[in-house]
Amino acid sequence: MNGDGTRAAAERERSWWGWGWADQALDEQACAKLARRVSPFLPLDGDLAPVPVLPELPAPRLAPPTAVAALCRADARTRAAHAYGRAYRDVVRLLRGVLDNPPDLVAYPRTEQDVVAVLDWAAGAGVPVVPFGGGTSVVGGVEYRGGGPWLSLDLTGLSGVAEVDEVSRAALIRGGTFGPDLEDALRPHGLTLRHFPQSFEFSTFGGWLATRAGGHYATGYTHIDDLVEALRVVTPAGIAQSLRVPASGAGPSPDRLWLGSEGTLGVITEGWARVQRRPEFRAGAALRFDAYADAVQAVRAVAQSGLRPANCRLLDPLEAMLGAAAADGASRLLLAFESADHPVDALLARAVELCRAHRGVPEEAAAGTAGQWRETFVGAPYLRDGLARLGVVVETFETACTWAAFEALHAAVVAAVATAGVTETGHPALVTCRFTHVYPDGPAPYFTVYAAGRRGAEVAIWDALKRAAGDVIAAHGGTITHHHAVGRDHLPWYAGQRPEPFALALRAAKTALDPAGVLNPGVLLP
Repeated sequence: MNGDGTRAAAERERSWWGWGWADQALDEQACAKLARRVSPFLPLDGDLAPVPVLPELPAPRLAPPTAVAALCRADARTRAAHAYGRAYRDVVRLLRGVLDNPPDLVAYPRTEQDVVAVLDWAAGAGVPVVPFGGGTSVVGGVEYRGGGPWLSLDLTGLSGVAEVDEVSRAALIRGGTFGPDLEDALRPHGLTLRHFPQSFEFSTFGGWLATRAGGHYATGYTHIDDLVEALRVVTPAGIAQSLRVPASGAGPSPDRLWLGSEGTLGVITEGWARVQRRPEFRAGAALRFDAYADAVQAVRAVAQSGLRPANCRLLDPLEAMLGAAAADGASRLLLAFESADHPVDALLARAVELCRAHRGVPEEAAAGTAGQWRETFVGAPYLRDGLARLGVVVETFETACTWAAFEALHAAVVAAVATAGVTETGHPALVTCRFTHVYPDGPAPYFTVYAAGRRGAEVAIWDALKRAAGDVIAAHGGTITHHHAVGRDHLPWYAGQRPEPFALALRAAKTALDPAGVLNPGVLLP
């Protein structure tokens, strides 16, 4: 595994400025086609921005000691690729060549002892260290916003599935393992982790743990939290190894300290995860709802039925039009069930029956609707980069709330963000909503925003939309994030969401585990 995320020297190259594979980015012809689709809805400000040329970077301000020098790289492409995550504001800055403070060095540990050596040096020298997995953060999680020198700790060299316990159905997975490599290693055993976030191809197991990632599946064990059996973490204060058992009531769970810690309390080097047999039975359906309120009630009925579908994704009318080519003004619900043990047709039939009771109409071409949406879903980050080159501002944010709170929260979010678009650009922003996950007590709505942009002002507009969304979510009782993590971008609302006694405990843990304060400064805590 190469440190830049490529799996062999002869294979494809990751983009240093945009999402995913460099050769899969939208070309000029595809961007022109995209412009024709967008211009009826949003004005475009100027011509297509060119693909950026790697800028010259200032010389590194750090000289690593001999013990870690061989692990470090300082070439411009490596440093630029590790400067930011892959949120819209990150891509726009890289398009404009804005690299105010790229990492001075990028370290590629190959062993846990390498991680220890890097942290020992950094703590002694007072060098900030930002752990970096796949670099897919959309919340400022891998970007150092201080003014001094810093080091990016790329963990992709710590990769692979070290052990598979087929009897207990668990696997020991190293933190830098990319999603596809993880599944490739489990496949010969007939097993799967069954955790597929949208960033699956380019994100790592350790990154999922550090950010409490959510998988693609709508119900059941979808958060990575539910799949963790034990963790091993390197901190400046020592190495933590939790006990590997199916469950424990022995005090607060040590694993919960590291899950969601986002690299600010320690570096997750490996973990035991619960795996399962690969599914053999599948069934799916797509349903149309003329009234969005009916669709929401149908999803609630399914979520509270105990059926636990693998997919229960509700697309509002605009999301259905843009993502599934359903231009009839109706919402779409994509349902799917799967099992490794038994047929699931009866489960699907019961879910459809529940939806019919709320005026849902099954579509004959369900596979086509689901397939179209899936294709759009996978290609969405590349499309986002094309829109950035066209000057369109794009934002995605997600939350979770109770069913009782959803109607008011949804209406307030759509109104506030659309109004923020008018304030910032003179044009209302377009807001779509889909449910990514559903629980018996509430949904996890995922919003996408498209707003007119002004060249040079894209980041300011993005920030204003983010503020409007965050404020209204907090005011209506939603969490600031369901699975994107806190990072630096969500910190103001996270500070208001967490109880103050917990904040005291978190600050104390930070002081005890990272007394020099070098691990990912600015994440979770100011």
